Amino acid sequence: MSSQAIQTLGDFLRSRRTRLDPASFGFTGRRRTPGLRREEVAQRANISATWYTWLEQGRGGAPSPEVLERLSSALMLTDTEREHLFILGLGRPPEVRYRAVEGVSPRLQRVLDGLATSPAIVKTATWNVVAWNRAAAVVLTDYGTLPPGERNVLRFLFGNPAVRAKQHNWEGVARFVVGTFRADVARTGIASEVSGLVDELCRNSPDFARMWHENHVLGHSDGENVKRLLHPVFGPMDMEYSLFGVDGRPDLGMIVYTPLDADLVRRIREAMG
Repeated sequence: MSSQAIQTLGDFLRSRRTRLDPASFGFTGRRRTPGLRREEVAQRANISATWYTWLEQGRGGAPSPEVLERLSSALMLTDTEREHLFILGLGRPPEVRYRAVEGVSPRLQRVLDGLATSPAIVKTATWNVVAWNRAAAVVLTDYGTLPPGERNVLRFLFGNPAVRAKQHNWEGVARFVVGTFRADVARTGIASEVSGLVDELCRNSPDFARMWHENHVLGHSDGENVKRLLHPVFGPMDMEYSLFGVDGRPDLGMIVYTPLDADLVRRIREAMG
């Protein structure tokens, strides 16, 4: 770390420390300055008070990711502040933290709903669909009719014959989904959380087992970014798709499918009433 970066880290730690209320952590006594004392932060983070003092003074060197995590917890940092702390301390953001999700914020749902004729979903790193718009229900799957535990793209693709039949090139689509799923699992560090799902899919689908054991890793930008469906209502249809990150939630991704022809847009609008 450069001396300027070290000092910037120290300034940030000091600013976060002085905003905290000692009484809320059980610390008492008269104070000349606001916030926690340095030794109190060190105690909460389980690190040396001397070293923490050096960090604030720009003399502590580069802390490890484990120490930054403890400091983040000790200082009650928000997700954005935690990311900033890691960038200052290590020059990179922290690893993604996976959280089980059952839904999305009303603001994000309004974004989905605003995409009137473009099917859009929000998926987790485990490829569970946690939000969708009406166009997605009409064109892809009516997720609202399914229990939350069954709204998984991998289970659809490898276990639902109707979904398989809709794919113009099922093998290519399936291989792409498995490769990106593997990358998402590694990126978010959730191998233990998905082990049951992977075991289930390997038992129930020889195709999934074959593709999973090939160990291919793909990114969302590695495909041709066009979804081709043989839809039972709309017939053959082509849609471009794009993946967008969700602000403050790197474990979520929003996929938007854009119809490539005006007639298809019209038919989707008519089907939605």
